[in-house]
Amino acid sequence: MEKMRSSINRKSMARLHKTKVMIAGEQLRLRLHDGKLIKDRRYHLRTYPNCIVAQELTDWLISNKEAPDRATAVCLMQQLMDHDIVHHVCDKHSIFKDAKLLYRFRKDDGTFPFNTEVKVFIRGQRLYEHLITGRDSILQLREEQGVAYQHSIPGCQLMDWLLQNGETESRRQGLEFCRALLEHGIIQHVSKKYDFFDSRLLYQFCINFRRRRHLSELLNETERDKKEGASVHVLEDNHADSPFVLPKIPPQEEHSGFQSAVQPTKPLKMIPNVHQAILNSLQLHASGYLPPATLSSAPVVRCNPKSVLKRNVTCEELLSPGAPFIKRVLTVMGDAVGWGFVIRGVAPVYVQAVDPGSPAAAAGVKVRQFVCQVNGRSVLHLDYLQVTRLVMTGPRTVVLEVMEPLG
Repeated sequence: MEKMRSSINRKSMARLHKTKVMIAGEQLRLRLHDGKLIKDRRYHLRTYPNCIVAQELTDWLISNKEAPDRATAVCLMQQLMDHDIVHHVCDKHSIFKDAKLLYRFRKDDGTFPFNTEVKVFIRGQRLYEHLITGRDSILQLREEQGVAYQHSIPGCQLMDWLLQNGETESRRQGLEFCRALLEHGIIQHVSKKYDFFDSRLLYQFCINFRRRRHLSELLNETERDKKEGASVHVLEDNHADSPFVLPKIPPQEEHSGFQSAVQPTKPLKMIPNVHQAILNSLQLHASGYLPPATLSSAPVVRCNPKSVLKRNVTCEELLSPGAPFIKRVLTVMGDAVGWGFVIRGVAPVYVQAVDPGSPAAAAGVKVRQFVCQVNGRSVLHLDYLQVTRLVMTGPRTVVLEVMEPLG
């Protein structure tokens, strides 16, 4: 029985890793297209469309801090080749070589293998986008056995949604689809105790499809898996690299996009790069929350990471003449994975975090800036949920008017 469970865990982790490689590969492909590195190239009197020179790609990975050196860059690209995301234009080389050879993304030439795994991944990603961006999202803060879980949904309600939106023709098909999502590491029971059932049991997405992924993560995961034999993955909604956290929880006192269920005696610590980490110091469950047994005798306390603000600021103070703030207008051109900043608070909303390599950082968005306008609309007296909705439902290019402290 133990061997069977271990085998299932290994298969689940392999599928989860495959999903993350596909996300990272697609994000890389879009970035290379934006940078005009992927283009038609001529070699030996023949034109190869939508390809890239391996040496140029290696240079790009290093200059964009995706890899510290050429050897690592080659290892990263080999991962994409091993997962049928990238291939040599003539399929003469199964190994990625740092040379003047032409390679191409299979999505650009129509040779991407649309097997069962890929189809589940694509449908899971589409479902995630529908549920996380909906105005009245059914992913909400709910409790199961005395533990609160954010962005969760009962299995029966998810089945209802799939039927109402034409994603499945019957509850039986919906059940098969949701179980496939669970097997491929896209969703999970909140405490990882059950398979998927058409019931009141709560489920969550394990993957934030919008989080910007650095290719080096793939290599680090592979090395760690070899050493540990298996990995423990955590929910990614609150990952430090998350592009634009879209909270779907009722406004609380702090109006934070980061919330968890923790013991009142255990302070919540923010640990960078918690991706697939075992947080022993907090005694967290693999799902990112304490097991129900741990909290059975204690009330649920929702704790938020510490605000970056040095002190609270009111709208009146921001608007008062001579206030120690400077106004800036920033244009953030979102990419395929988001804008790259996290907001928090209510009247006024402020920037809590910025992804260093994101469009927001490139546009000049900084922590502790107060958001005054979004695309010409005043948002000073709104909370972070309303501002989030404005950004997410608006154009990809967002014009922000912000106020930041002098000095």
